[in-house]
Amino acid sequence: MTHEARTAVAEAFRQEWGRIVAALIGMTGDWDLAEECSQEAFAQALKSWPRDGVPRRPGAWLTTVARNRALDRLRRTTTEAAKVREAAVLWPEGDAGHGTADDSGIRDDRLRLMFTCCHPALPLEARVALTLRTLAGLTTAEIARAFLVGEPTMAKRLVRAKHKIRHAGIPYRVPPAHLLPERTSGVLAVLYLLFNEGYSATAGADMIRQGLCAEAIRLAHVLARLMPDDPEILGLLALMLFHDARRSSRVDEAGDLVTLEDQDRSSWDRRQIDEAAMIIQAAGRRTRPGPYQIQAMIAACHATARHAAATDWAQITELYGELAQLTPSPVVELNRAVAVGMADGPAAGLELLDALEAAGDLASYHLLAATRADLLRRLGRHAEAASRYRQALQLATTDAERRYLARRLADATRDAATVPEAPSS
Repeated sequence: MTHEARTAVAEAFRQEWGRIVAALIGMTGDWDLAEECSQEAFAQALKSWPRDGVPRRPGAWLTTVARNRALDRLRRTTTEAAKVREAAVLWPEGDAGHGTADDSGIRDDRLRLMFTCCHPALPLEARVALTLRTLAGLTTAEIARAFLVGEPTMAKRLVRAKHKIRHAGIPYRVPPAHLLPERTSGVLAVLYLLFNEGYSATAGADMIRQGLCAEAIRLAHVLARLMPDDPEILGLLALMLFHDARRSSRVDEAGDLVTLEDQDRSSWDRRQIDEAAMIIQAAGRRTRPGPYQIQAMIAACHATARHAAATDWAQITELYGELAQLTPSPVVELNRAVAVGMADGPAAGLELLDALEAAGDLASYHLLAATRADLLRRLGRHAEAASRYRQALQLATTDAERRYLARRLADATRDAATVPEAPSS
């Protein structure tokens, strides 16, 4: 395969996957069939484009192939004859399957499709997971890690969601403008998780997937212009910008993780931090606080501290307390424990971790073990810290995090052998 063709297929997947799948779902009403035929179209591109050259309009080429595969599959089942005729009418020859005019007011194709997927008849988690799988192209394993569940569990949830759509006859169409608010929470969750997967990948060699971050921020900008009076949209946009402003300092030249405490703050994008600060201030003037706004305020505490020691950990602890009231979750409690450990001392943070470990919800989450290890290290309990770093290393799923934890483990092991242990109580 030529490099040009391989690059073109990869770029087409990033740009066109969601649109092609969405178009086939709209045509056939069958989510599984739409995904399968879209996959077959990309597989065909891998064979044809090196031989015949990259088509002038790759998206249209892929869409036509996927559409024809779907029609062929439907024709093989005689009982689906009516559906074939309906599909041909819904999608006449020459239509590339891209968005058409509607009364939603959403001009961005990908955002329109996200609102289409986030139907309120589905549970919030199901619509978010289905949208990430169908439109963003994330794997079931990546989505499962984002939700802190096993891959088989997430696969079952996706199947149940598709079955509910099929059996309940939930229509796949862009909602009109007055129905957008009931779907906004789902779209925000999709953008949040899409950014998170890009900012801190759940698996693989690269810790940061810049394309996902950029796309999530772009769509959040579009959404903020579409619904400028929704403070949670502004909060999410500010949150992304605060985090993205320090993206370049999160890994070193070797691709290894650099923790917030050790990052070069002079390399942070101050223009982007200032933009985020203005946005979160505008959100605050609406006096309707929400989870994304609070997270943005936490990110602001980090982004505006001139050096690590100047971080207002007391304020961050208070904000995490508010966040826990609005959206209680084990991950929020883990982050609150970190903040308490920094504000009130490692021993106080460890007390909060005890309850989290006892609950067992984060048993397979490497950051729980890593957090305990770090607090133990700060207390001078190096042997215990080494044991927890070893546990975190076994659970970590990205190469950059494994290398970081391996270094921490080596340091803790060395200190355990050479430095007198502090008492455990």
